[in-house]
Amino acid sequence: MIHFSTPGDRLYLVTDSHISRQAGHSLAFVVEEACRAGVRWVQLREKALSTQAFVELGLAIQAITRPYGARLLINDRIDVALAIGADGVHIGQDDMPYALARKLLGPDKIIGLSVNNLSEAEAACHLDVDYLGIATIYPTGTKTDTSSLLGPAGLQTICGRTNLATFAIGGIGAGNIREVMQTGVSGAAVVSAICGQVSPYEATRELIQKLEAGL
Repeated sequence: MIHFSTPGDRLYLVTDSHISRQAGHSLAFVVEEACRAGVRWVQLREKALSTQAFVELGLAIQAITRPYGARLLINDRIDVALAIGADGVHIGQDDMPYALARKLLGPDKIIGLSVNNLSEAEAACHLDVDYLGIATIYPTGTKTDTSSLLGPAGLQTICGRTNLATFAIGGIGAGNIREVMQTGVSGAAVVSAICGQVSPYEATRELIQKLEAGL
């Protein structure tokens, strides 16, 4: 069972190296600033790296997250998560089946699962996943297959049908995070709203303040 003891527990950073570089930042800098500002969930998402490079980056990011008590999850790559001793993984509907992922990782690691609609969320209720990542809420440049945007109403429906912890993702930023939190979702996951900002620290602080106001 995931407990949310601080507002930072409800803000989830999904990394994007490309967006970070476009903003003039290294990924390590973004993660450090976000954690310093209060983020306590970091998902390392790297689609193009080799296994060796992913492991090296994972270890470097883990050296940042651990002193802050932030959870580090690896997107998709269970082998990388095992190699670095990450806190867990986040898997999608087309990734390794949950049961096999749990068998490989063991009972103590965190596993999050992406769901894109109500039927997927209801199916996940039969699994002992730790949280659901609910997508996609608003249009976003980081995900192109947004044929069925949920919007706040769709998000609220899903949140009302599950007892699992939930994080909304997709187009969430300072301008709409309060609206998102009013749906009953546990927290919000962001990419560009932190990685693509001039000051990741200030952006994170603003998000946490607005997130808290929306509860």
